[in-house]
Amino acid sequence: MKNITVQELKARIDSGEKLNIIDVREPDEYKEFNINGKLVPLGQIMSMQLDELDGMQNEELIIHCRAGRRSVQACMMLETAGFTNLVNVEGGTLAWQDMMAKQ
Repeated sequence: MKNITVQELKARIDSGEKLNIIDVREPDEYKEFNINGKLVPLGQIMSMQLDELDGMQNEELIIHCRAGRRSVQACMMLETAGFTNLVNVEGGTLAWQDMMAKQ
């Protein structure tokens, strides 16, 4: 698992790069605020319900949550499920919102 800062992620998004961003928060959190990632709640990953990620085992998956804890757990579980290119977003949406507030 690699790490990426919200600043690095925003730069990649702004450059138009096609990214696989996975949001592991709960649906109500996603509705409140999201950065257009695919919602796959941590509970689904923990119970190995990975249909939405089928065929993406070797693609770069950028995993984020609210603060960075659940995304680390998700990365570890996905590694055990055979995913090979996982990137954890440091600080999650809290860091993202903080960065945007400072701009």
